[in-house]
Amino acid sequence: MEKSSDSLTAPATIRIIDQTIREGMQYQGLVFSLEQRLKILEYQAQLGVDVCQAGYPSAHPLEAEMVKKLAVRAKDKGWPIRVAALGRMWMPDARIMLDTGIRDFHFHVHLGDAGADHLKETAHEMAALSAYIRKTQPEALISLAILDMGRTAQNFFKASIEILSKVRGLDILSLPDTSGIMIPYQVTKKIEAARMLAGNKSISIHCHNDMGMASANTVAGAMAGADLIEATAIGIGERNGIADLFSTATLLKDQGPTLNLNTENKALALEYYTYVNDIVKKQAGHSLLTPSFPVFGSACATHVAGTHADGKFGNTSEERFFLNPLCGKHLVKKYMNQHKITFDVEDIDRITLEIKTLSFSLRRRLTAGEVSDIAQRIQEKEHD
Repeated sequence: MEKSSDSLTAPATIRIIDQTIREGMQYQGLVFSLEQRLKILEYQAQLGVDVCQAGYPSAHPLEAEMVKKLAVRAKDKGWPIRVAALGRMWMPDARIMLDTGIRDFHFHVHLGDAGADHLKETAHEMAALSAYIRKTQPEALISLAILDMGRTAQNFFKASIEILSKVRGLDILSLPDTSGIMIPYQVTKKIEAARMLAGNKSISIHCHNDMGMASANTVAGAMAGADLIEATAIGIGERNGIADLFSTATLLKDQGPTLNLNTENKALALEYYTYVNDIVKKQAGHSLLTPSFPVFGSACATHVAGTHADGKFGNTSEERFFLNPLCGKHLVKKYMNQHKITFDVEDIDRITLEIKTLSFSLRRRLTAGEVSDIAQRIQEKEHD
């Protein structure tokens, strides 16, 4: 795909925080075992994910132990992927997170429209938390998610960014559309405003998919200045999930920014997605990898309309054809060649017409056997 030259505000490099483990546990109550988490971490490392958000340590001692083991695994393997965890902006959570040995600390706080005094208090508490962490982990990367971007008035949103961007020791401001109610235009305006006020702080974008806009909103946020994106395999997460990892990264790369994620290795990405999807099927009883799922869904490679016969549409080089009344002769030829059906090129108009007519009559697409019968019957008539 031709890259765009319109990325005027997009960062040159965008990092990815893969939240499949933590957000995945919020999808209909899934529970990832240690073995499953380690396998997910391995897929992330192989694909070039920058940060694995490995869990929520303060939820339970066993959760903290699993996060610790993922941090150890990444270190022992020499993987460049950073292991992170999420917790409340609260000193007890910070202590638990420090005990896991992670290097990236992600906190969250709900500001709403709480007012100037509460905002100043939040900044003071976050500064103290950052200073405490850096006594033990001087090289830590510390993020604070401010809930909820989509429901925060613009004036208070700007005030929050302006004040929190001055917090010493805080590296990243994470801006979530937790309610999943925004559209790309609104996200663009919010992130542009944040980028103007955030100084040297990184901005991370986290969008929920309640209205089906998570990936689009995440792309819009990155193009508007967010230099980190938060996404998951299959878009798994709370309620309808969040941005899809692979499609979002692919779209961003096509617009010019550099990402470490290896979007060329679709086979490995599909293996990762299938692994997570198998866990979903076993525990939730359904599949998230539907035929119409972006990039990896089987429908992405299918064509019916005659205008799609040249294969220049979609984002896959694979081609599968179905014949119904909308097909054209070029698509019919491709279909018959694909299914190794013998036919005379001179008969293609008649074959196409009969395919359309029979499909109307049967009120369904035709099978390869039916198409073969039509081609053979017409060929036999020509030789009578």
